[in-house]
Amino acid sequence: MTIEERMQASETHIFKAIFPDSTNHYDTMFGGTAMYLMDEVAFITATRFTRKKVVTVSSDRIDFTKPIPAGTIIELIGRVSKVGNTSMKVSVEIYVEEMYCNNREMAISGTFTFVAIDDQKRPVSVL
Repeated sequence: MTIEERMQASETHIFKAIFPDSTNHYDTMFGGTAMYLMDEVAFITATRFTRKKVVTVSSDRIDFTKPIPAGTIIELIGRVSKVGNTSMKVSVEIYVEEMYCNNREMAISGTFTFVAIDDQKRPVSVL
């Protein structure tokens, strides 16, 4: 399988309903909760790509462009965007959609960097 095929095959989609327990006093999703979910989908994507142990080493700019209100559905999409020797970048987008109509918009985007590691936690090749 080529790198491009592996990148396509590792694309990860997760859907979640947003309930009041994950929102702030404005009734919108906590930024920290969104970042937690983004790191989780990025981890799953990186693991599916390399099938090795991986750890998050950094997150790049995360843009919060639209609030995510309680009572909506979100889709998180993780995609490997760049592959190095021992590291890879995973782009994550969160789309928000209303439950009872077809309105869907991108709300948050960001990039996470992962390193593949061995049992002694030393970097290894991602491929």
